[in-house]
Amino acid sequence: MRKIRNEEFITRVPKSVAIISILTVALIIIAPACKNEKDAVLPHKQKNVIPGIEVFFESRLDLVRGKRVGLITNPTGVDSNLKSVIDLFHNNQEINLVALYGPEHGIRGNAQAGEYVPFYIDDKYNIPVFSLYGQSRKPEAGMLKNIDEYMRSFDTIKAGKIPQTSMVESTDVLIFDIQDVGTRIYTYIATMAYCMQACAENGVDFIVLDRPNPINGEDLEGPLLEYPEYSSFVGLYPIPIRHGMTIGELAEYFNDKFLAKKVNLTVIPMQGWERKMWYDETSLPWVIPSPNMPTLDTATVYPGQEFLEGTNISEGRGTTKPFEIFGAPWIDGYELTKKLNELNLEGIKFTEAWFSPTFSKYEGELCGGAQVHVVDRDRYRPFESSLHIIKTVMNMYPSHFKFHNEYFDKLMGTSKVREALEKGVDVNDIIRSYQEGLDNFSELRKPYLLY
Repeated sequence: MRKIRNEEFITRVPKSVAIISILTVALIIIAPACKNEKDAVLPHKQKNVIPGIEVFFESRLDLVRGKRVGLITNPTGVDSNLKSVIDLFHNNQEINLVALYGPEHGIRGNAQAGEYVPFYIDDKYNIPVFSLYGQSRKPEAGMLKNIDEYMRSFDTIKAGKIPQTSMVESTDVLIFDIQDVGTRIYTYIATMAYCMQACAENGVDFIVLDRPNPINGEDLEGPLLEYPEYSSFVGLYPIPIRHGMTIGELAEYFNDKFLAKKVNLTVIPMQGWERKMWYDETSLPWVIPSPNMPTLDTATVYPGQEFLEGTNISEGRGTTKPFEIFGAPWIDGYELTKKLNELNLEGIKFTEAWFSPTFSKYEGELCGGAQVHVVDRDRYRPFESSLHIIKTVMNMYPSHFKFHNEYFDKLMGTSKVREALEKGVDVNDIIRSYQEGLDNFSELRKPYLLY
């Protein structure tokens, strides 16, 4: 058999195949010339962000030398190499770690939303762990039969969630290191504020190791909480739903504006974080802040979809896409999706969804509904979009839809939004009604911004 020379092979194969082969070789040759491989594969260009925990270990250990240290944290308390802050504190000879304090879900994140977290001695570190979520209030047995009802009643109350004097008197300094999600309705913010109060009253220093606002530090949404009428554990102070601040900035703001007795507060800022950044534009790994906040996508929709909890629509708890999927047994997913897409809401699209939650609302029941797909997160306004969702369901299923009035209003921080929806007020008019408050807050927060 005669051998085919290279030039003959090229002339015998289809031209399209030859061109593709040449281009493939060219790309292989060119690829190493890319200055940054990540630029080619990451959807968002990342910048190196150093979290407060690393800045603390690098330059601020003087704040704790010779002192008894308490640490408020959960699984998000890690450095950029995913080393646990508890391990880092426990193994450091200059830090005398004497107690741990767990927020909702516990220091290991092993408790579901609304689940009572008891006091115990940690079997890994052999130090006491104090619960900051129900330590002195054990729920009645009947409340545990309906987790949704339990959450609505227990999440909002303050009793049992304020640290007792006995919990802090054996410490000289309390350190807070937890990742927030950028939304007022998240109990870690209240936990921090209550701990600041307890420390102020007992002469204990308070340190916040700052972390990014994952949904950026520029965008503000939603009404300000009406204070103190609607103050609760899911919203203590008059800030918007989407507040655009870091946990350290909030600490500075709360301490100056709302604490009757000021705590000796130190915030350890991050390095390299910019207000416009979303979490995936930092160099930091995402660690689940709570069981139903699995991804940045969840945090993105949460400032709006959270309000479904105050209705009889499932917000998707008990599915693999909490807050992104929503519905109810009495909803036709096809018809709802069609109506929602006709609204042409900015930055999102909807697809039909059918699901059976494994827990929470409608456990084990087939629900029809939709899934939110964020196609442009810079244009997407989660709060406004979710008001449109609620309004659409109300119009389509007036005999089925219900508000859990008290809980919805606690989440919203006002009754005015619910009342306006019930009166048939246009969503755009509702949005305009609180814009002045947002503008005022934007100015008010400026002295406390660290970045």
